[in-house]
This record gives sequence, structure tokens and C-alpha cells, in this order.
Amino acid sequence: MFFRLIIILLFFIAHQANAQIFIAPYGSDNNSGTKESPLASLAGARNLIRKYKKEGKHDTTFIVLIKGGSYILDEPFILTSEDSGTPEHPVAYKAMEGENPVFSGGRTVKGFKVNDKGIWEADVSNIISDTLQFGQLYINGKRATLARTPNSGFLKTESVREVVFKKGNGRYPERAKQILSFDKQNFQPLLSLSDAGLRTIRFRAYHKWDFTMRYIDEIIKDSLMIITSGKGMKPWNPLKKGTRIVFENYAAALDTAGEWFVNERNILYYYPRQGETLLNTEVIIPVLHNFIVIKGDTAGDKYVENIRFEGLTFTYCNYAADRFGFEPNQAATSVGASVELESARNISFVNCEITHTGQHAIWFRAACSHCSVEHCYMNDLGGGGVYLGNVKPLKGNGHTSHIFLDNSIIHRGGREFPPAVGVWTGHSSDNVITHNDIADFYYTGVSVGWIWGYKPSLAKRNTVSFNHIHHIGWDLLSDMAAVYTLGKSEGTKVTDNVIHHIHAYSYGGWGLYPDEGSSGILMENNLVYSTKTGGFHQHYGENNIIRNNILGFAKLYQAQCTRVEDHLSFTFKNNIIIFDTGEVLKGAWTKINIVMDSNLYWNTVSDKYSFSGMSFAEWQETTGHDKHSIVADPLFKDPDKFDFKFQNTAIVKKIRFQPFDPSKAGVYGNKEWRVKAQLPEQVIREFDEVVKRNIERK
Repeated sequence: MFFRLIIILLFFIAHQANAQIFIAPYGSDNNSGTKESPLASLAGARNLIRKYKKEGKHDTTFIVLIKGGSYILDEPFILTSEDSGTPEHPVAYKAMEGENPVFSGGRTVKGFKVNDKGIWEADVSNIISDTLQFGQLYINGKRATLARTPNSGFLKTESVREVVFKKGNGRYPERAKQILSFDKQNFQPLLSLSDAGLRTIRFRAYHKWDFTMRYIDEIIKDSLMIITSGKGMKPWNPLKKGTRIVFENYAAALDTAGEWFVNERNILYYYPRQGETLLNTEVIIPVLHNFIVIKGDTAGDKYVENIRFEGLTFTYCNYAADRFGFEPNQAATSVGASVELESARNISFVNCEITHTGQHAIWFRAACSHCSVEHCYMNDLGGGGVYLGNVKPLKGNGHTSHIFLDNSIIHRGGREFPPAVGVWTGHSSDNVITHNDIADFYYTGVSVGWIWGYKPSLAKRNTVSFNHIHHIGWDLLSDMAAVYTLGKSEGTKVTDNVIHHIHAYSYGGWGLYPDEGSSGILMENNLVYSTKTGGFHQHYGENNIIRNNILGFAKLYQAQCTRVEDHLSFTFKNNIIIFDTGEVLKGAWTKINIVMDSNLYWNTVSDKYSFSGMSFAEWQETTGHDKHSIVADPLFKDPDKFDFKFQNTAIVKKIRFQPFDPSKAGVYGNKEWRVKAQLPEQVIREFDEVVKRNIERK
């Protein structure tokens, strides 16, 4: 019967240019795929299209229409070159008009009991196994906290010593053990830990721009030490005295509402929050590691091409760390994504949603080009948002380029891997990142380039424009920014972005940050305000142009530069710096090779200005810079409330400043979409409180 239905459907499809295949929650993959007899899954539709193509008909546009409702993904949706469309006849997987299909990689936990301590417990052996573990838990759609000590804040190391097992040929040892010592107060949570707890306990250590997650080999209680093993520490960012530590994933730490733990017998424990009952609470374990995997074969010239996803929601994707934990890794590039593409061309995601992940949302890996992500919502991410390219340079067909990321909301990332970024561009070129709202990450908003220094780089001609990047950093990591660049990036433009509320634990928290070797980059028409250590900081680079930006109200310094080199490092012209505290310039400004002129400086509360310890007149005379610059009120409408519209432009015309419209940055479209891009007021308040405490500590 099934095969007869297939033959009927194929005959029907063969007689029209567009073929519609239907999916519904109540469907069956044994059905014919018509509206009256829908399929049940994406895989079912894919397989039906494959069957049709085997009949030799390739001149049909396939449109898979998906009815709203919930769909459980039993495995990743995998597409290979045989699933491609053509430019004339693409393949589309899209929601029916007005419908909201939701594909879940999670499983609902049933059978909870309440023990005598009020803790919920359930056997989840039917969901997980020795080969399938999980790293996240969601309670009524919110990420729960893995049992940890302390419940807030951090413990700190007293000292760290390393014993190398295998040196290897790299810059840090291949294998080593680290011995972390504590004082008695910081070691207290481990003194009563049983041997059974040792098998699951691990620590998270936060240091500079990165973090380490490791399981513990041995606890030496008499000496207040723990021993852990893995790769050797990186000399430029090691664990050391005062490193902030959290211990997690052991039963004794389950002592606060909202925490969870699963033991080696697959018994899940959850400490309920006030108001949560067994009847009003949904508990979901993510089990699927990928929602979608699109993989062609570059060597065989078999790309996956011309496929469109539209109006689909993917939720609950798992990432479980193995026994090696997580070695320090900038931007968390060692972590995968819930949607992964390789050897893919002309793949588009439009009006889609990815939420509740343990890893990054989307990664266009090797050999991807002319793909797009438009009007998509990515939220509550264990890692980052959209990653482009590779950590190693791949030339020729392996190179990823021409990815278009536009009008998307990328919020609340790095929840499992704090070094993750909103949008990461590695060895990739000619990408356009525009009109996105990127917020609530712990490290960096947008990162471009992946070469430290002046070696050849493939990150060229990337455009980062009209984005709204805000509430980045908090006070967890350091050495980070809203827009961070690396290496030789000729033709790259960072323009017309609105950047604000960028903070860091210690140093860093910049708006625009050309780091090691950043070269050939234009940063223009950006509004940057409310940062920690400056609207702009260049570590070192060559021939960058910093022009016509508004840099306002940094907490410590307004602009920084670091390394002195013989070549022209950057040009700094036609910028407005407005502030009410801190120094104007900090760093090597008196020695660095720069062109600096026609800028405006204004202190809104005082007539004091510190240009690397000098007054403005001394600065001009000593360095020869800023000959045509002025100290004057730029006449913004209400700068104290971050309203940077001009009352008039008479003053700023003196420095040839060209006014631009910050309201054009960020997402566009209907009011509902623009409102969705606004952070909850509670998150904004919490960010402000964190910043205040951090500044007071310093």
C-alpha cells in the first residue's frame, strides 16, 4: 500500500513545476505526504524527495510545508549532496503560513518522587545511558543550575603548581598535572566530600579571557590540595594564585533551590524553587547533540546546495563534556554547534529560532559560501551564536566566504562556555554582518580574524555594520570587547554600529578592540558608550583607520593603545570623545607611530583632561598630535541619558565630523520584532549592579 501511494505521489509531482509535501504532528512517514495524508518528520520528507529524484526528475521545486505543533527529533536532520536543489528549483522546508512548528531534541522527565528532604528525584535511565549523558537541564523552559559550590561568587586558589608528563613540541605541554592549593576557608566545601563524590566532581576556573573545566583526579584533604590532569597550562594564560574557582557536579553541592545533579546510577535530583510542584513543572533533558547537519564533499565536488529553512523553531540541544572537560580555548572554538554546515552553498535560514542549546547555535565550517541567516532568533545558548569559517586557514575550495547575517537577534550566550562570542569569523572572508542585536554574552560580541600577529590571514573584506551590540562581558572574563579583531584584515569595515554597556572583570571591556596584528581595518561612524576601559583600544596593528566615531563615558580611560612599532599603527581623526570620569588617553600614546588630529574632547563635569598624564596643551606641544583638535561641548541633546543627537552641528563641523544616525543600527521590521530585541529590564538592572560592584572593588 505504501509503495503504491509513493508511486501516485511521484506521478502527481512529475506533472507540476512546484511540488508540495506536507508534514504534521499527527502524520506518519508511511503516508503519502499530501495535505490530507501528511508525513511526520523532516527526515520523512527528505527521504520522499530522494525517492522522487531517483526517478530522474530534477526539474521540480520541492516545498515542504510544516504544520505548527511539537515534533520530537530522534536524530539529527542530515542533508547531503543528494538532497540539494538547483538555483532554478530549490528545496524549501518551511512553516505553513501562520503556523509555528517546534522541533525538540529534549525529552520530558516523568516519574518524579519527593524524598524526605524535599528534593525531587527520578530515574532517567530510560532517557540517558553510559554513552548518552547530558550537560543541561531545563525547568519550565529555563536553564537550571548544575549543583555548585559556592552558590554565588567564587572560591580562590592559594597557589598552582604544574608537573609536566609530556612536553611535546608546542608552546605548552601536551600532558601535565596541576596541583591547586587552597587556604582552609576556600577548601572547606571539599573537606566533607566522600570518595563517591570524587568520581563526578569537577571545577570551573575563570582566568583572563578564558576558563578551564576539569574533573578532579585526587583530593588531598590534609594538604588542602586538589590534583587534576590534562594538557599543560598555556604560559600566556595559566591558572595561578587568586584564580576564581567553582566546584560543581556532586551531590553535596545540591543545597539551593534551582540546582540539579544526576548520579552514576542515572538518578536525577532537583531542588525545586518556591512555587514549583510536580503538577505545574515540566522538566526536560536535552539529548540530541545536533539539530541539523549539512555536509557535502568538497573533494568530490559534491556540495549541498540551494536549500531554505523558513519559520522553524529548534529547541533543547545537548552538550555533555567528556572526562577531559574543557581546556582553555579562546572563543570556545573547540565546541560544536547545534546546526553545522560543511561544503554547503546557497543555504538559507529565514525567520528561524534556535534556543536552549549546550553549544553554539550555527556554524558554517569549511567550504561554505553564499549562505545566509536572516531574521532569526538565537537565545539561551550554551556557546555562541553564529560561527563562520575555521580555526585553521583553508585555501581554495575549502575556504568559507560570502555569508550574510542580517536582522537577527542573538541573546544570552556563553551559558556553558563563557568565552563564546555572538558572531565569530575565523579564517573567512567577504562576510556581511549587519543589523543584528547581540547582547548578554560574557566575552565578546563580534570577533573577526584568527591570526595573532602579521602572518598571512584569510579574514579579508568582512563587514560589521549597523549592529546593536550591548551588555557584553558582565564581570566574569577580561580582555574582551564588543568588536574584537585579529590579524591582517585588509578591506574589513566596522561601521555604523551602536555599542554600549561593555564591562570586564579586570582589564578590558572595550568597545572597539583591534588586537594582535589587526591591520587594514576601517572603524567609522560607530557610537560607543558606557564601557569600562575605553571606547577604543589597539594592542598592536598596522594602518587601521579610526574615524568619525563617538566614544563616550568610559569608566576608567576613554581610549588606549599598547605596543609601539615602527610602522604607522593607526590613524585617529574626526572623533568625538565625551566623558565625565577617568583619563582621556592611557598607554603608549606619546611613543606610538600614529596620525592623530581633528578630534573633539569634552569633559562634562570638569575642566581637567589627562592625555597620558598631560594637559591638552602639553599633549599638543609634546607629541605634535591633535594640532587641529579642540576641547569643546559637542552640543548633544542629552548625553547624560545617552542621547547623542545634536542640538546643532556648528561645533563638530570644526573637526569635519560627519553626523550619522545611530537609530539605523539594530534589527528592523515590525514592532513585535524590534521589541523582541530588547533585553528584559531585570537583566539590565542586574548588569548595572554587577558593574557598580566591580568598579567599587577596584
